[in-house]
Amino acid sequence: MLEMTREEFEELVAEALDRIPPELTRLMDNVAVFVEDEPPADDPELLGIYEGTPLTERGEWYAGVLPDRITIYRGPTLRMCGSRDEVVAETEVTVVHEIAHHFGIDDARLHALGYG
Repeated sequence: MLEMTREEFEELVAEALDRIPPELTRLMDNVAVFVEDEPPADDPELLGIYEGTPLTERGEWYAGVLPDRITIYRGPTLRMCGSRDEVVAETEVTVVHEIAHHFGIDDARLHALGYG
């Protein structure tokens, strides 16, 4: 398995977020991004997850709720990649994938766009 400290991985996630176009990040609302070492035991290969209510499903009822949560998992990413460059690329794909869920884009569309 490729070695990378949590701090280094968190920096890669931050860099991936910085590469999201500003016109999109301005539209993001009430969402927080986290890095965890490992996903839940029932899905050990999960690279990231979006938990919340997509922007496309929010209505007048959406007020006073906790932020949506995007979690990027370090362990599975490092296990599937053979080099730092692969980790950088996979982290960026995962971050974009999960942010797309925040915008209401489903997995089928993301796979078609190459963010599967």
